[in-house]
Amino acid sequence: MMTDTPDPLSGTPTGTLAIAEQAGQRLDRVLQEVLPQFSRTGIQRLIEGGAVRINGRLARSGQRVAHGETLTWEARVAAPPAACLDPEAIPLHVLFADEHVLVLNKPRGLVVHPAPGHATGTLVHAVLAYTDEDLPEGSGPERPGIVHRLDRDTTGVMVVARTDVGLQVLRSQVDARTMERQYLVLVRGEAPFGTAEVDAPIGRHPRERQRMAVIPPGSEPPGRAARTRFHVLERFSGFTLLEARLDTGRTHQVRVHCAYIRLPVVGDPVYGPGPLARDRTTSPAVLAAASGLGGQALHACSLAFDHPVTGERLTFTAPPPADFQAVLDALRTP
Repeated sequence: MMTDTPDPLSGTPTGTLAIAEQAGQRLDRVLQEVLPQFSRTGIQRLIEGGAVRINGRLARSGQRVAHGETLTWEARVAAPPAACLDPEAIPLHVLFADEHVLVLNKPRGLVVHPAPGHATGTLVHAVLAYTDEDLPEGSGPERPGIVHRLDRDTTGVMVVARTDVGLQVLRSQVDARTMERQYLVLVRGEAPFGTAEVDAPIGRHPRERQRMAVIPPGSEPPGRAARTRFHVLERFSGFTLLEARLDTGRTHQVRVHCAYIRLPVVGDPVYGPGPLARDRTTSPAVLAAASGLGGQALHACSLAFDHPVTGERLTFTAPPPADFQAVLDALRTP
């Protein structure tokens, strides 16, 4: 049974929940069900800010609830702070722009939207300066115009919506899988296949909370469906250049699936094979080039979607960045 009342200061409900059928679930998942207006990050802020109690005692992030316990929250205590969305004059590589969409070639090192540790200096701040206009609200106030995202050190093509219509239609294409996203990915190891499909759910790593992982069936909480299609483009001694196409868009999806099939992405500091200098079978030229990688060798090389107003099929491509290309050139040199 749940009761809640509006908070006169913020409009966010406070309330109480008697744990019954939720027994055994993670606290954050229970809270996301009763506070759907909060993002996962927002829920964590509530817990860490002391706004959530179980049987009167401060709740801990990651703990599970038990039958008969009483969960209480006072969301106004630690409501997520508004993101600082002042425009910032950060250079952008624009591939296409009209009144509804903006297509960009994102560089390495640029965070897409504000997040803990990255309150400013993001792609969102740069787009606001470029367009000099309000963007449609995305999945949260800190993500205006964002249709899909790329990891900070993943490079390549992405689209931002400039209007409500653009955002709605482009998101529907993502959900319907008619937006085509193609990646170049250099992995450590020699792929034993020509083509392969990895269909393995992804969720938060059960122990290392900053990482994602493939979650075995029957786990609680369960992972979210994730499917990646791989195709071998080029083979090298000890390495493979793959094309990856996404059927879903989970956090770190390509990187996690590559590690899962034991073909980790070169240069990946989280899921990768570690410094290549430890491998004496790799040529000095390749080692030198790989040492210059600023992050994982993963590049969104192509993006195709139907224009949200005209319906015209648009395709945009971008070559890999110089540090990625340098590794490929070294691998191709006899």
